[in-house]
Amino acid sequence: MFKTFLNRNAFAISKTSTALQYSLRFLTTAITSDSNSFAVSYLIHKFGFTPESALKASKQLYFKTSQKPDSVINFFKNHGFNDSDIQNIIKREPWLLSCDTHKRILPKFQFLLSKGASTSDILRIVVGNPRFMKSSLKNRVIPNYNLITQFLKSNQKAMSSVILCPSLICCNYMISNINLMIDNGVCNTSIYRILSTRPNAIFRVPRKVGETMNELKNMGFDPTRYNFGDALLARLCLSKSTWNDRIDTFKKWGWSEETVMEAIRKQPKCMLVSDEKINRVLSFWVNELGWDSSYLAKGPGMFCYCLEKRIIPRAMVVFYLLTKGLRSEFASLTGPFYASEKFFMERYVLFYEEDASHLLKLYHQMMKMADKKVQQNHKSWQIPFVKRLIVEK
Repeated sequence: MFKTFLNRNAFAISKTSTALQYSLRFLTTAITSDSNSFAVSYLIHKFGFTPESALKASKQLYFKTSQKPDSVINFFKNHGFNDSDIQNIIKREPWLLSCDTHKRILPKFQFLLSKGASTSDILRIVVGNPRFMKSSLKNRVIPNYNLITQFLKSNQKAMSSVILCPSLICCNYMISNINLMIDNGVCNTSIYRILSTRPNAIFRVPRKVGETMNELKNMGFDPTRYNFGDALLARLCLSKSTWNDRIDTFKKWGWSEETVMEAIRKQPKCMLVSDEKINRVLSFWVNELGWDSSYLAKGPGMFCYCLEKRIIPRAMVVFYLLTKGLRSEFASLTGPFYASEKFFMERYVLFYEEDASHLLKLYHQMMKMADKKVQQNHKSWQIPFVKRLIVEK
């Protein structure tokens, strides 16, 4: 009989149970909404959150009056942050409005100050990556910083890298990746170059960094050599498709696959140069100067120099010297471009006494044009201008 009753009333019981669940869910939502209503309103009116983003952020907040969030705002103001800084920080890390600043934030500021950071440095670090304030001082910030200092050798250099890339002191993968590089025989010089130039390149998961190092080894790179760090940076900063497209850009100028790989092994940073710049440098070198592109394959560091302010002015001087027979055609074409400014002037401009004033005029005019940023017109004046000066001479 009881079973019959259950069968006859199963639908009614089920319907009542479902209704009860919806009622409870509505009640819970209403209570939650009511408890967070002040936080939502505060975020909207104080920081310009949208209703949707304020509701989402309010789930991390625990205050029903303005006392707590106002004290957080005053804390940041007392440490030199302006309204714009604070708004930027809170929009990215709204949980801060509920935190105990003197327990959670102040010790991190004090640590940075103890390592030589100024108040303006701290401001730049926090605005650059406010998420660092969420990291554990003991388990993340201090260990990361100590490891950075171990390779950069001084607090000043370590702090400069942190200011450049605040994520250094809160990245979860940094220590693991540096240890992985050490285990693979990567030299300290390479790790130093990474930490001081583009540390964000090693913020990848260790598996990705390990795979990239193996790929570079297969390309002929030796982890113990100083250029391995540059190669690791270049490869990690470029997607596989972009890396292959860059190789194709070089090959369009007649370079073989092996020639491209030889250039990359000599100067991996050439892969970080845009396709547009690679084409402009090669176009100038081949089409306007009439020089063989293979010279750039042997000296790929040329692609890292500014075309307008270094390559073109110096090329005009070398072109002049070759045209006048003052420089052997067997001499290195790329050597003058790598020289310091002082050495270049002494060896390639002032060295030729009879032509020194003419070369100086030529060089200064090229530099003046570069300063005016006549990048779009360089094809129309470079070679004709030099030839005219040669004729006039």
